[in-house]
Amino acid sequence: MFDNVDKTNIDELGEFGLIKHLTKNIQLNHPSTIKGVGDDAAVLNYADKKVLVSTDLLLEGIHFDLAYTPLKHLGYKAIQVNLSDICAMNATPTQVTVSIGMSSKYTLEAIEDLYEGFYLACEKYNVDIIGGDTSSSKQGLVISITVLGVADEKDIVYRNGAQEGDLLCVSGDLGGAYVGLQLLEREKRIFLENPQIQPDLEGKDYIVERQLKPDARQDIVALLRDVKVTPTAMIDVSDGLASEVLHICKESNKGCQLYEEKIPIDPMTYETAREFGLDPTVCALSGGEDYELLFTVKQADYDKIKNDVDVSIIGYITEAAAGCNLISKSGAVHELKAQGWNAFNNTNKA
Repeated sequence: MFDNVDKTNIDELGEFGLIKHLTKNIQLNHPSTIKGVGDDAAVLNYADKKVLVSTDLLLEGIHFDLAYTPLKHLGYKAIQVNLSDICAMNATPTQVTVSIGMSSKYTLEAIEDLYEGFYLACEKYNVDIIGGDTSSSKQGLVISITVLGVADEKDIVYRNGAQEGDLLCVSGDLGGAYVGLQLLEREKRIFLENPQIQPDLEGKDYIVERQLKPDARQDIVALLRDVKVTPTAMIDVSDGLASEVLHICKESNKGCQLYEEKIPIDPMTYETAREFGLDPTVCALSGGEDYELLFTVKQADYDKIKNDVDVSIIGYITEAAAGCNLISKSGAVHELKAQGWNAFNNTNKA
């Protein structure tokens, strides 16, 4: 991946030359972006909107493995996981800053691939890149993205607004990113044992893309706005469904009934999980990185969302004393527990 034949050493450009090279084609699309890249700071004007800010840090060997993650995909994903945080507040992402630290093994062409992914994600979601930083790193590749978004104050949705009787909803399907990761890890192990064997990912495009190239669900935010539904609580599914449901319940001081049979799992996810000897439901509950939106709505809004094929009603909110429960397909009641991603657990795999 990092063959230096006919490649450009970044030292030839220097920091400012590298930044100028990577950002020379940036075009600004938002009227709120008064000044972007090229000065000591960006200048923004949001008029009467509320501004939302979120930051994510991605570290090589912790959050991603370059053995099977193309740099272009990594750049795309790095932007998307940040945009998802803004969508999870029922807001619209507008600008990002991009900072990277890189070791000497990275050529200019490699960093260009990474930035191509950044630009593709921003173009798809109409987001302006307005600044950032570059630095050398002794720890491999480090990516830090800060995203800004806007919303009217009345439209912003927090985690703590769920009320007893609210319907528990989720977009898309779950578990695919985790099962895709297991597939990529398996193929990596096989390759390391015998480099002559090519990866066997045929027919598994969907779950591989769920891991390598997720998309923030800004379309769900737009859908809810179009049908005039404002969720009472919302969060994105980055650490697994169980963890996110418990976040909403804890912050709202409520309980829940979550039905296993209602959890949306794609057939490819289900079948591949079984091939690995995994329980598909556990993959959905604890796998993470799906970046779908989990939200609660009032029962009165049921008719407005019931026919949308990309929204599943998976349970409802109860009083706190009732606890947080998972109702299995057999009807058994289990306490809902989170076993998802822990950022400070050094046993996590990239």
